[in-house]
Order: sequence, then structure tokens, then C-alpha cells
Amino acid sequence: MATKQRLTGSLEDYLEAIYHLTEGQGFARAKDVAERLAVHMPSVTGALRALGARGLVNYEPYAVITLTPEGKTAARQLVRSHEALKTFLSRILGLPETEADENACRMEHAISPHTLSHLIDFIEFVDQAPEVRRAWLEQFAAKSRKK
Repeated sequence: MATKQRLTGSLEDYLEAIYHLTEGQGFARAKDVAERLAVHMPSVTGALRALGARGLVNYEPYAVITLTPEGKTAARQLVRSHEALKTFLSRILGLPETEADENACRMEHAISPHTLSHLIDFIEFVDQAPEVRRAWLEQFAAKSRKK
């Protein structure tokens, strides 16, 4: 039976990894999850059991892993959060891509849906005025270089 209880950051990482692995072929294998997250198999097994108990993945030992409809929805929200944060950090704040990606991964576990929605609105607002955006970002970049 699925539960609405919030996932830990670690379980969110597993769910997001499974989502990316299943995008192409529709399923993932535990060893692929372990490789993607650079973790050991016992950790993957524990996470898969926890995600299965929450109704987010279909998991049986030695079988392929698939996302349930609820799991796909939750994973898409996580990916959306990650991408929005990464976009903000790289395009708006000007951080290097790798640093933006690493920080987005940390931040996505703590940001509320309400705050994320406002952040996405802000990014879209800034993107609607390219000339203003460019000038504004140049001014910000000049100021941040002084630090």
C-alpha cells in the first residue's frame, strides 16, 4: 500500500536515478542503480524495498525495476525540481554547470513545492525580457566577481 509520507533525500536520489534509467528501456536493474549512484548493492536493495513499500517502484529480488504510476509522478517532480534549481544556479547566478548540478541535487531535497513554484515563475519572468535579462545578469556577474 502506498503512503504519502515524505521520502528521505537518499530515497529521492534513488527514485530520480531509477527514473533516468527507465526513460529509455522502461526498466532498470539494481546494478545499474548502484553504478549510477556509486553505492553498494546492499544499499540499493534496502532503498528498493523502501520505495516498493511506499508503492513507488515494482521490485522483486533479481527482477527488473519499474516505476509505478505514483512513482513516475513523484520522480518527475524531483527531476523538475532539480532542473529548475540547476537552471537558476547556472543561468541566473552564473555558477559552473558541475557546481550548479551538485548544489541542485542537495537543494532539491529541502525546497518546498511552494518555493519551487515561485522560483520557476521567476526564471520564466526573467526569460521573457532577453535584453533586460542580459543587462541584469551582466550587472550581477560584475558585482559577484568583486567578492
